[in-house]
Amino acid sequence: MTGLRVRDMALADCERVAEIRVRGWQTAYAGLMPQSYLDALSVRQDAERRRTFWERGDAYGVNLIAELDGEITGWACHGPYRDGAIRTADAELYALYVHPERWGRGVGRALLTEAVRRCADAGHARMALWVLEENTRARRFYERAGFAADGAAESFEVDGVPVPEVRHTKILRG
Repeated sequence: MTGLRVRDMALADCERVAEIRVRGWQTAYAGLMPQSYLDALSVRQDAERRRTFWERGDAYGVNLIAELDGEITGWACHGPYRDGAIRTADAELYALYVHPERWGRGVGRALLTEAVRRCADAGHARMALWVLEENTRARRFYERAGFAADGAAESFEVDGVPVPEVRHTKILRG
């Protein structure tokens, strides 16, 4: 797609990334987790937290930005697979969000393709991600990109409600 560029995130991108992340949660997870939680998400607080991590050097993983015609429209983050507190030799896609107004324009695909490429180039044999079990749109997106549910599942709690996730993996080499 012309006008679409993926680049490394910079400190100055924190506010827009927070907006994309919060709006992404509020749109994609409506009906999948408590609405009161989604309504309480704050772009300002998320941006402050993100800036603080960045300024302390705690910006975890590799953060990528997608720009469509010069506007930041997506964000992804990947790094070592997290097995509890242990980091493994596999890679993990921690997050991928596209502003809901830009869904369906190839932004998510470009971010995912770049994250997969970087992880393969870094020597990771496998990449994993966790996705809400009932988020069929996201699951189809990842499956079209070659990821498949591997049977692993876990839940986390949001305002007292269990939210089940499933793991999808993709072989990168070997």
